[in-house]
Amino acid sequence: MPCRALREPGGKACGTTAPYARREEDAEKAAHAINDGYAELTRRYPDRFLAHVSLPLPHIDASLAEMRRGMDELGMCGVAMNCSVFNRSTAEQEFEPLYAEIDQRGAILDFHPRGNGICSPMVNDYGLGAAGTLMEDTVIALHLIVRQIPHRFPNIRVIISHLGGMMPVVLNRLDHQLRFGHPNLPEPPSVTARRFYYDTVGHGSDAALLCAWKAFGAGHLLPGSDWPVLLIDESYSETFGYIRDVGLPSPDVEQILESNAPALFNVRAGVG
Repeated sequence: MPCRALREPGGKACGTTAPYARREEDAEKAAHAINDGYAELTRRYPDRFLAHVSLPLPHIDASLAEMRRGMDELGMCGVAMNCSVFNRSTAEQEFEPLYAEIDQRGAILDFHPRGNGICSPMVNDYGLGAAGTLMEDTVIALHLIVRQIPHRFPNIRVIISHLGGMMPVVLNRLDHQLRFGHPNLPEPPSVTARRFYYDTVGHGSDAALLCAWKAFGAGHLLPGSDWPVLLIDESYSETFGYIRDVGLPSPDVEQILESNAPALFNVRAGVG
């Protein structure tokens, strides 16, 4: 999804990777253009690409219509959403009609940071966007857990970007302490977190990949490229090579690189 900037109240520009606009007409036009472009790409190279539907948020009815167009007419395999929409979590109640539609279809829902530093001056005023994206990954996973989205919409297959941010290192703490603020969770938070899938984008950090592998298991890690951002600092061979070089068991490496994504996306290995 092409990057652009939106201007928030107060004049501050915020990065985004989705066709979100306050005017419904603008959001619809942007979403149509993006989805039509991706649909053409997948038609041209059906053995190489699948696509997710970009939604014209925060407009729910328009987003439902575009989701149906994208999946029913354009042949897309899931839905892409940012972790927030105009500084509001996409786990909030107003977005539940979208979850209901995705759940009914048993489709994939792929979350990506918006680049707003979780709306925190303690992140943004210090220029810590590099860490802010990981905080967004962490926060959306936590929001989904405490809102019980995976239990109320169990057929959604959720993907969280960037190894889940800080999720791999907080699972035990969540199990110990989250119950005080959320006493009615149906299961330990770590169990819910292990229902999600996480991409392997870690900027070559062996420690981050090993931590996510230990936390979630090889079966819930998907190869990710973070195109085109990661190409600034490393080649594709490095992006995927570190998965082979980190010291994981060979069967787990092959599962991560060759098996998990085809199984999740319901395609034969080597396609998509």
